[in-house]
Amino acid sequence: MNNREPSIELKAYAKINLGLDITGRREDGYHDLKTIMQQIDLYDVIRLYAEAEITGSQEPGQILISCENSLIPTDESNLAYKAGRLLFDEFQITDSMLIEIEKNIPMAAGLAGGSTDAAAVMRGVNDYFGLGLSDDELMQRGVKLGADVPFCIMGGTAYAEGVGDQLVPLGVMDDFVVLLAVPDTRVSTKWAYTAYDRMLLAGEIVHPNTDQLRAAIEMEDFGCVPDFLGNVLEFVTIPEYQIVARVKNEMMKCGAAGALMSGSGPSVYGLFIDEEKAAVAFDWLVSQELVPEERIFLTGFHN
Repeated sequence: MNNREPSIELKAYAKINLGLDITGRREDGYHDLKTIMQQIDLYDVIRLYAEAEITGSQEPGQILISCENSLIPTDESNLAYKAGRLLFDEFQITDSMLIEIEKNIPMAAGLAGGSTDAAAVMRGVNDYFGLGLSDDELMQRGVKLGADVPFCIMGGTAYAEGVGDQLVPLGVMDDFVVLLAVPDTRVSTKWAYTAYDRMLLAGEIVHPNTDQLRAAIEMEDFGCVPDFLGNVLEFVTIPEYQIVARVKNEMMKCGAAGALMSGSGPSVYGLFIDEEKAAVAFDWLVSQELVPEERIFLTGFHN
């Protein structure tokens, strides 16, 4: 990591799905969604170092990625790189930039870790180079990188349709204590949606009432939110990854007001009203050794 002061430093917050339903499949193969997303206070740290040129490089507008986590790609496949390159190319920025990623959000976990890093880079480049883009303008560009990027730029709590890019902010929610557990396994998003299509044809899917959840939030009836949590992809993921159901059950036994898988998994979170109960649940979950301790987090909503 650098010893220099960064040109700009940002927090890139993870997201969870409070509700996730699939309403259809588009001609381009993507699925139409109804989802309610919520940022939480688990975040990566993005540091941008901008200078006239990066030492050892003669190329104008070069972008480099640095991360101590060896699993994070540092080449052009990284979404953070793509975010920087998108704005560098559009605005013909000739300075060079090093993007340093301090990775705290587990990868491939349904938490939008890559998307939120990309969103932070877009914000940082916009601010540092004075591009003058509004959040809406950043979001219009961000959707080119992935469906979750616009939400990660908007932040807070939002209802989304389409592929997740048609967003309606839902205001500030009362805080819940969030106990998040990320089993040490990977669930392919592509696999999950393909399996969903098969189960839908077989009539094995029960859809959550995302509209009811949205109404409760809009009416500020936040106490009902844990009762209305729902994720249609649980019908797909849980039969193949029983660890998801086991973690959910442990959270509920420990007093969670509600528990749910986020995205296509394997992340599971429980919403707690009582901080002490949440802390006891954290210790209990660690003791059960279902999930490595470093992949269990006690956090809250980020509004």
